[in-house]
Amino acid sequence: MHGNVSASGRPLAIEARGLIKRFDGFTAVDGVDLSVPEGAVYGILGPNGAGKTTTLRMLLGIIDPDEGYRRVLGAERPHDVAHTIGYLPEERGLYPAMKAVDAIAFVGALRGLPLKEGRRRGRELLEQHGLGYAADRQIRQLSKGMAQQVQILGTLVHKPRLVVFDEPFSGLDAINQGKLERMMRGLAEDGTTVIFSTHVISHAERLCDDVAIIAAGKVPFAGPVDVARDRIPAQVRLETRSGDGPWRAALPADLRRDGKSDGGAFWYFPLPETGIEPLLRALIEGEAGILSLSIERAGLHDAFVAIAGEAAARALEEETPEAIGR
Repeated sequence: MHGNVSASGRPLAIEARGLIKRFDGFTAVDGVDLSVPEGAVYGILGPNGAGKTTTLRMLLGIIDPDEGYRRVLGAERPHDVAHTIGYLPEERGLYPAMKAVDAIAFVGALRGLPLKEGRRRGRELLEQHGLGYAADRQIRQLSKGMAQQVQILGTLVHKPRLVVFDEPFSGLDAINQGKLERMMRGLAEDGTTVIFSTHVISHAERLCDDVAIIAAGKVPFAGPVDVARDRIPAQVRLETRSGDGPWRAALPADLRRDGKSDGGAFWYFPLPETGIEPLLRALIEGEAGILSLSIERAGLHDAFVAIAGEAAARALEEETPEAIGR
């Protein structure tokens, strides 16, 4: 939608229309539209090379679009509000000889936070996240995961209104990924807008209010996760005692049956547009003998396949097999 509020009525932290970026004749981003409400956790989901990083860099003003419009925290020039934005780039990097607390303060200073205040807040953040013991250790003395956590805390030390993470879960073990997810939820609960890119569907499905699905530089879908999942009808899984009868006419034509040795059957089919109630009535009246019935909603992976296509989904699977939730 156009304007400065989301479909839900919340003000927009980010609004972008028709962003296009070319590099040496190659179109990396091709007409991207985004609307990110304030206080949301918003995911940009797609395989590596899809245009995620280029899109984020345009939103932040690191590079300018060749065409299109963007507004970030009310400003058409992202640099005007840079002091209210936290950014974790995909390419991590801290000075190895710096102490952890000084590294956090340094990143904050780049956003206008006085070094003394940055050190004070840095110690507080390290304590809050169980890293107080590492405050005076050099970055080179920390594990890769700990160093990444220090850089994440540096992204937050100046208390930004908008936090942008580019592939933030890369390089973190499962425990620290869980910590980061909780941190991101906490930021949103406090009113901070969080936008992150990822090629791991499970992170987007757990965290996001809204997502933009990006493939080959285009965004075929941007909106609530639930709306994306609703692109695919829910599936009904039915177990009946009887294997046949007049009630069979009530089942959709596009069903799948797995027979049972005792004469009953499992049935699997899309939820009818009329809902489950008419079907239940026909099954009961026809004495099908309902042993179990469940309605299974499509996951975000199935929605991604339907929206972005099999090739983009395969690219995700090749990067992270766990992305499909198996």
